[in-house]
Amino acid sequence: MPVVDDSPGQLTDKVMHFARLLRGAGMPVATDRVQLALAALQLAGIESRQDFRAVLGACLLDRIAHRPLFDQAFALFWRAPDGADGGPPEPADAYADAGPPAAPATPGQRRLGQALFPDRPAAPPAERRPADADWAWTDRERLQHTDFDSMTVDEWRAAQRLLSQLRAVFEPLPTRRSRPAPRPGRADWRATLQSMARSGGELAAPRWRRPRSRPAPLVVLADISASMRRYSRMLLHFAHGMSQAGGQRGARVESFVFGTRLTRCTHLLAGRDPDIAVAQVMGAVQDWSGGTRITGCLHDFNQHWARRVLGSGATVLLISDGLEQGDTAALAFEMARLHRSCRRLVWLNPLLRFDGFEPRAAGIRAMLPHVDRFLPAHNLRSLQQLVDLLRQPGTVERAPQRAGFAAAPPAPTIARWN
Repeated sequence: MPVVDDSPGQLTDKVMHFARLLRGAGMPVATDRVQLALAALQLAGIESRQDFRAVLGACLLDRIAHRPLFDQAFALFWRAPDGADGGPPEPADAYADAGPPAAPATPGQRRLGQALFPDRPAAPPAERRPADADWAWTDRERLQHTDFDSMTVDEWRAAQRLLSQLRAVFEPLPTRRSRPAPRPGRADWRATLQSMARSGGELAAPRWRRPRSRPAPLVVLADISASMRRYSRMLLHFAHGMSQAGGQRGARVESFVFGTRLTRCTHLLAGRDPDIAVAQVMGAVQDWSGGTRITGCLHDFNQHWARRVLGSGATVLLISDGLEQGDTAALAFEMARLHRSCRRLVWLNPLLRFDGFEPRAAGIRAMLPHVDRFLPAHNLRSLQQLVDLLRQPGTVERAPQRAGFAAAPPAPTIARWN
């Protein structure tokens, strides 16, 4: 009995189709992993369903968190003939006839159902709204609290539209320069004397001045490692919106991404179309959705970019989960150096979406004492709160507190970087 098909090319097509299904469900499956799976199947054989699933899982999975999604996709795409769970697998060409999975329990299963059944309506025809109709208030409210990692394709696009509607307001910083003011304040003697000269020496109305303000510069440092992939993409859309708003208001916005290396992407986010700008960033960096070296990337930023972009009281948005391996003393030293170089350091961590979050990881404990604000960044609601924070005058909180845990004790620092 043939395992999948008499022709090896059919098996290759089915495995590639299965990999595309996993990508549509949100799993990062690179082309080299598909080639590795095909080579492994030739060596290990596929005489049983368990061996076939084990080979595909070993080659296509890179995170244990994706195991439940992989198992469900495997059960839906590959079927066992005659209901035998130990028989050889066969591709389920007619899987669309089975219908979408009912009541998916995990966020990834929603994307899997949409990838499997792209043409099926999400609701009965009588309940569906026109394609060009605006979202109802309940839909907007629900989308505001939906996690970026659990959004479907339609929700992702709707979230991008709502994100583009956020009005970015930069914190005004007073300068040493002044400007004319209509209300009493500091006297403008020069303008007052000129007014008296035009009116024959009579003091008709004194002139006043007030301090001139400028928008606070903003620097975005976004982690693009595998654990931050979906959050970083949405937050790059947010950085693009801030860059566009900053250009209109005269505010300087600098954007950097880091994984295993630091890359400046300010010029890539200068375009008008956010999708094209984010796609350019993803194509320009070489470590997208890869590993992470927070300590080394912060050292490169402090060494080569801090003096260029952190002047004039800049606010730094550090977007990362803080999961660093290695020497945390060096990480604490670089965080302390970054904190001293800017006026306000705000750390956005998607892990704060969990109610029971505690800073137990060594990297998080090393970074936490050196930030002014520690905030979540996992949905639209959290980004709206961030915009509200940026428009307020900087009230520094040197000991960040959050409900559910106390501030971590200061981590040991090193005297210099070797």
